[in-house]
Amino acid sequence: MDILIDIFSQGYMQRAFFVALLISIITPLIGNVIVLKRLSSIGDALSHSSLAGVAVGLCFGFNPIISAIILSVIAALIIEYIRGAFPNYSEMATAVVLSFGVGIAAIFSGFTGNAANFDNFLFGSIIATSIFDLYTVIIMSVIVIVTVLILFRELFYITFDEEGAKLSGVSVKRINLVFTIVTAVVVSIAAKTVGALVISSLMIIPVACAMTVSKSYKSNVMLSVLFAMFFTVSGLVVSSVYDLKPGGTIVLIGIIVLLILLCISKRR
Repeated sequence: MDILIDIFSQGYMQRAFFVALLISIITPLIGNVIVLKRLSSIGDALSHSSLAGVAVGLCFGFNPIISAIILSVIAALIIEYIRGAFPNYSEMATAVVLSFGVGIAAIFSGFTGNAANFDNFLFGSIIATSIFDLYTVIIMSVIVIVTVLILFRELFYITFDEEGAKLSGVSVKRINLVFTIVTAVVVSIAAKTVGALVISSLMIIPVACAMTVSKSYKSNVMLSVLFAMFFTVSGLVVSSVYDLKPGGTIVLIGIIVLLILLCISKRR
């Protein structure tokens, strides 16, 4: 107990804890739509694009989170453009953007000059969150939460029946575009928390855990947020106590809980 009090008495850990809570709210909000629409690969594509943005930012002296957001949004627009150009092969868009992100990250990572900073975004280093990063995450989180709440009904319709949503008058193309951009923002601001290579896991694993016990879409959203909060907070504590990477710790805790829930649900 004394160790926990000592850990959270530090200013940087208080910032990390607050950012972790914000990330654990916004990632499942996006993750529910991604999982139910079977678009999990979008998270991987945008995470690699955000990593490319980090490399560009470090290379040219920009704030890496801001540059990650910009490049991820550009990648999101490219995804929507390619999906529109090849409606019968929409999965090709994520593969193209993933390759785009990997290519840029590979080129610029060699010029960052500080490999440690780049590694922080690869695997997560939430304890290195600065005041500027904190305010950036707060502003972007508020934007994401408000956007999802405003479009909650439309996203629900599109998630389960896109054609039916079109017939009901929902602007599916516009909503999909907004959602993809919001996803890009979430991936970018969460990169420093759990790492760009595992952010898609944080969007999917809490949703999968919630699906084992929930009975409706709304309850699945709420439960997935609670699961994500538990994973991020417990992962942050464990990684601080045992000097582990927070991203990998958060994800592994999530996977362990998911396996336990699957075993329990099979017995039932």
